[in-house]
Amino acid sequence: MSESVWEYPLPPRVEPSGKRVRVVLGGAVIADTTRALVMRAPGTPDQPYIPREDVDMTRLVRTDLVTHCPYKGDAAYWSIRSGPRTVENAVWSYEAPYDEMTPITGYLAFYPDRVDALEERPPDHP
Repeated sequence: MSESVWEYPLPPRVEPSGKRVRVVLGGAVIADTTRALVMRAPGTPDQPYIPREDVDMTRLVRTDLVTHCPYKGDAAYWSIRSGPRTVENAVWSYEAPYDEMTPITGYLAFYPDRVDALEERPPDHP
């Protein structure tokens, strides 16, 4: 019986995005950064992580949801308020990730299907 490399999934890796990342909901810019990190994990789409300093934290409300990832640790969640809309658990962050994932500590990630736009453009794009 031969073994397959796919039986041993690779852990995710984190690196600078090199792009401008914007998150929009209800016409409001929720996040805008050129300092995003991107998480690349086999079998999943690349996921940008945005520094909190580049997120309008006044629009986020912490929820009680916590999930666990065997590679990253426990994730905390936020809902987004934009005008009359509230989108539940649309944002997550690893407040104290495992040692291998410390670069994403405190960065925020957005579910692309829960916001109106998650744009990735060249860093000099307006």
